[in-house]
Amino acid sequence: MSRTVRDQILSRLAGIRDPERGRDVVASGRISGLTVDEAGIARIMVETTPDRAAATEPLRREIEKAAAGVTGVTRAAAVLTAERAPGRGPGQAPRGGAGHSHGHSHAPAGSATAGSPTGPAAGQRPSAPVVPGVTAIIAVASGKGGVGKSTLAVNLALALQARGLKTGILDADVYGPSIPRMLGLQGRPDSPDGKRITPKIGWGLKAMSIGLMVEEDTPLIWRGPMIQGALDQFLRETDWAPLDVLVLDMPPGTGDVQLSIAQRVPLAGAVIVSTPQDIALLDARKGLAMFRKVEVPILGLVENMSWFTCPHCGGRSDIFGHGGARDEALKLGLPFLGAVPLDLDVRIMSDEGRPVVAVAPESEAAAPYHAIAAGVVESLGRVRREPPRIIIED
Repeated sequence: MSRTVRDQILSRLAGIRDPERGRDVVASGRISGLTVDEAGIARIMVETTPDRAAATEPLRREIEKAAAGVTGVTRAAAVLTAERAPGRGPGQAPRGGAGHSHGHSHAPAGSATAGSPTGPAAGQRPSAPVVPGVTAIIAVASGKGGVGKSTLAVNLALALQARGLKTGILDADVYGPSIPRMLGLQGRPDSPDGKRITPKIGWGLKAMSIGLMVEEDTPLIWRGPMIQGALDQFLRETDWAPLDVLVLDMPPGTGDVQLSIAQRVPLAGAVIVSTPQDIALLDARKGLAMFRKVEVPILGLVENMSWFTCPHCGGRSDIFGHGGARDEALKLGLPFLGAVPLDLDVRIMSDEGRPVVAVAPESEAAAPYHAIAAGVVESLGRVRREPPRIIIED
């Protein structure tokens, strides 16, 4: 079924003229990827450049509307892409035979080198959707749950904001959204025209979460494609602009959902959160490996729950050990962004929707988050200054 529906979509799109290129959008190469899954959800990658994203938006909407009108399509999502992977477009014959290239290929890191746009090979990062008006998206991730990743993500976003950066936060943890509670947000976001979403504002941060769309105790039983579709909408249809940084609170782990997000979101880099003990570091290494596999820069490691200071006697206890994440960062040649103690007040304020960096920005408890934010800004600057690497494949 998918192949037949795909052909019908291409035929429908061939009737749409590309105003910039003077041909139909298929012949002009504007459609850089097209998939239709078993549920009838069509995903279309529309090629553009960051500076032309706003101008291409009307064309994207026309393409999406046309695809949605094809019999067998239950929903269509057209996404602008910043770059196109070399190879064939959805309506073109493959180069060099059945999808294989011959000789050597030369490409900058982060670009696919061969294959169909509907199914990039393992280890390659497909074109990522453009988010107009957002300068950089950074992921805050962990190899396992329970390490305080969301608390770190919220306070990091607030610390970046305190440095003068226009900052937002997107809760990508669909199964366990916690950002609304941590920011004290309630109620569904507004949509004045029924198409664009106005993000909620919490402590000055633009915020979006599936937790704002459903009741807090309602479980979501969604498969990967549904989750990715929702996140695509949150990225593309939310009025984020203008933002210097969008913090993406990743779901914990390294499964299919996490890999899909890492591949499809145009990430400037990732921050890995771990506790000091060996079992957490083992999972953190898996997270590092996942981001490296899809060529997302690692901005650094954070050691959360690094120690505990007794509020009664002032004695310090290394409950989960201490220094494991720092040692791991040194071993891997990655920046160590800082250590955050296990703090009862931070936990209480987070549960109350009063994050420590917003409520007590000059406090001792907020200091580690400000230090981590400074390290993230430095790492982002370093990543942007690095020249592209040349990959030579036989």
